[in-house]
Amino acid sequence: MRHRKKNIKLGRTKASRKALLRGLAENLILHDAIVTTKAKAKALRTVVEPLVTKAKKNRPVDKENINSVLYTGNAVKKLIEVIAPRYKERAGGYTRITKLGTRPNDGAEKVKIEFV
Repeated sequence: MRHRKKNIKLGRTKASRKALLRGLAENLILHDAIVTTKAKAKALRTVVEPLVTKAKKNRPVDKENINSVLYTGNAVKKLIEVIAPRYKERAGGYTRITKLGTRPNDGAEKVKIEFV
């Protein structure tokens, strides 16, 4: 039984799944919106939303945690200086997933994930 198991595996090992989600999170932060599959977008929300919450607090320990997830300093800087102040009054739910249809080759659902 998989009661209360929230991890979305995406058919990958732990290391490759972590690398994929870190890369997607960085691209979402740098570009404000990306197009991906529905499963990847749902998994990405679990990574990005806690990062925005930590960036809103703007404590040194939170900056270290953000640095451990994102690859480049540009993404960290944009998250803390541009994106986090945008959601100062918002309690959560920083991302929106919009359906775009299916991919023609394999039928996977494409979605656009963006900041609200």
